[in-house]
Amino acid sequence: MKKVFLSVMSLFAVALLSAKDIYVNSPGTTLLLKAEAGLPLHVSYYGERVADAEQVYRAYSLWEDAYPAFGLGNYDITALSVRHSDGNMSTELTYLSDVVTTEGNSTVYTITMKDKVYEFLVDVCYRTYDNSDVIETWSVIRNNEKKPVSLLKYASGFLPIRQGNVWVQHEHGSWGAEAQVSEEALKPGIFEIHDLTGTKNAYMNRPNLMISLDGKPQENYGRVVGAALCWSGNFRMTIDTQGKKIHRFVAGIDDTNSQYTLKKGETFTTPVLALTYSNEGLGGASRSFHRWARKNNMVHNGTALRKTLLNSWEGVYLNVSQDGMEKMMDGVKQLGGELFVMDDGWFGNKYKRSVDDCALGDWVTDTGKLPKGVPALEKACTERGLKWGIWIEPEMTNTKSELYEKHPDWVVCHPTREPSTGRGGTQLVLDMSNPAVQDFVYKVVDDIMTETPNTYYIKWDCNMETKNFGSHYLSADNQSHLYVDYHLGLIRTLKRIRAKYPDLVIQCCASGGGRVNYGLMPYFDEFWVSDNTDAKQRLFIQWGTSMFFPACAMAQHVSASPNHQTRRSLPLKFRFDVAMTGRLGMEMKPSDLSADEMKFAQSCFKTYKETIRPIVQQGDQYRLISPYEGNGYCSEMFVGEDKKEAIFFAYKFEHYVDFFRPRFYFAGLDPNATYTLTELCRQGNADHWEGSSFTGRFLMQQGVEIDFRGEYASKVIRLTRGS
Repeated sequence: MKKVFLSVMSLFAVALLSAKDIYVNSPGTTLLLKAEAGLPLHVSYYGERVADAEQVYRAYSLWEDAYPAFGLGNYDITALSVRHSDGNMSTELTYLSDVVTTEGNSTVYTITMKDKVYEFLVDVCYRTYDNSDVIETWSVIRNNEKKPVSLLKYASGFLPIRQGNVWVQHEHGSWGAEAQVSEEALKPGIFEIHDLTGTKNAYMNRPNLMISLDGKPQENYGRVVGAALCWSGNFRMTIDTQGKKIHRFVAGIDDTNSQYTLKKGETFTTPVLALTYSNEGLGGASRSFHRWARKNNMVHNGTALRKTLLNSWEGVYLNVSQDGMEKMMDGVKQLGGELFVMDDGWFGNKYKRSVDDCALGDWVTDTGKLPKGVPALEKACTERGLKWGIWIEPEMTNTKSELYEKHPDWVVCHPTREPSTGRGGTQLVLDMSNPAVQDFVYKVVDDIMTETPNTYYIKWDCNMETKNFGSHYLSADNQSHLYVDYHLGLIRTLKRIRAKYPDLVIQCCASGGGRVNYGLMPYFDEFWVSDNTDAKQRLFIQWGTSMFFPACAMAQHVSASPNHQTRRSLPLKFRFDVAMTGRLGMEMKPSDLSADEMKFAQSCFKTYKETIRPIVQQGDQYRLISPYEGNGYCSEMFVGEDKKEAIFFAYKFEHYVDFFRPRFYFAGLDPNATYTLTELCRQGNADHWEGSSFTGRFLMQQGVEIDFRGEYASKVIRLTRGS
């Protein structure tokens, strides 16, 4: 028996030696693939960068299909399931060829596999960048059979992970409580997160997760694999744990009611699945995603500093008027802000947008509210030295609208059904799979830019899920394409807008943070991460969002006290200190501030623009004390790429007699450099360390005490490296 085992292992070793190794390398990581004619593509390793495949094989590492297909020799979870033109539901993919190309600062690896019997091919693709440790993977599925084939499951990527004390962390939530962090150990069976809302896939579960390989996830140490699906529609991310060896992770478009047909000669390209590996814990994985986003995956490459703004929504809601808007412009100018945005309530002709149950789709100015029109407001902004912005919700309509009366066949709903409505009892989703609707949505933006060509900023909202399934446009045999074609149509439209208006700044909003995903990040400058502007709850929401998204993509506003969502009263300083960890804005009437509050707010805007903004929006983020730890504190910091400057934030949001106070440790600094500490936006007496200098090593290893007085106290500290 021993001889037989050795013989089998010898043959296995010979096969490995004769196969082709494909190193998918980022600067610090390697995904090692093995390709051999007549066999499926295999994954052998994913982790810290390696150059010697033989070490991997001698250690008897992974040996799993890189893109497992259903139906032949595989009873585990698969990435692909196909019904071929003759009804056969089995697929057997084997390696055919591979090619490596260079595109700008990225390298693309394309490995082609073909079914042994059918003219059916799959390109398994990977992309790496020279400036980040994120590896993108996707598949291109090609039907060269004589008749149509049906894609029953078509995942973006598959990754095996060796079993051990493996945990998973993900974000879930609801309106006003988005991105709540949850973590659990992987046990035998299925772990799965998914979304079926149709339009806003980050509303409850978000299409990203962290897999900790060394036990309960830790912020600054331990091996972590991060995964983010770059898709804006329904998704599914599954980890299948069977036996005692492998966790099988697969992610892609959710296949529920989404069978997709390919005619002869057609291809389907799946969304990208972005992967990263870090041995610096959750924080290291987050920083990899942040750098990848800022440098490769955002509008303007994430390098443009986001402007401070005032948004009108919580100040006046739908009660828009010429005089009211101009007074708010005066307020934001007095504060030192740079941009004014008029939110919902400015439009409607036959139906007036004074309540939220009408007029979506009728994007004409309500001259009763704005007798001088939107161009007069744009001009008023320019005269005050401000940029102009406006709110739209172009993918939606109401049953009470001229658009719906003219085009009832444009909404998402099967022709035989009475539509179920959303917000206000009248809201419906337009069918973005329909090219006529795509043209209409494009024209909404184009008309705005034609009438007010100096428009700098658009807030693009999406307030309804897909309550109805069905399309007037799609053929009877392609109704199951709706969930996919909606988002392909949306992306096609956004590409048209970006092609004509590359400098336009666009915010992605969807009932708050319902669309915080990397599928839309290439077309939007920032996300509105939640409609909940309560600063205490925002600590939790922003913490969870930062797991994958950089600060420059997170819109964070100072709002009124008591807060409109929670009715909680918070100090103005605490509200500013929380909002300054992203793109700073305000969501209230500046005229409601007292004279002292206005003076303090002015100093915050000035300090943010001159000192805080460049480091927060372009630096590396280090999360230090999590609000989820339950000790009533939170802290984080941002460090410039050259480590010359850093900004540290700390918050106390609970208060008792003899309340525990932690020591605050810094991170990401040059250990051999000396840093001087200066408090920013300070109120009250200086702390004992004010103006003192410490080595980076001391601050990271020994930390400092911070004197917090009272409830809802906060500190912002600037660290400046000596020459």
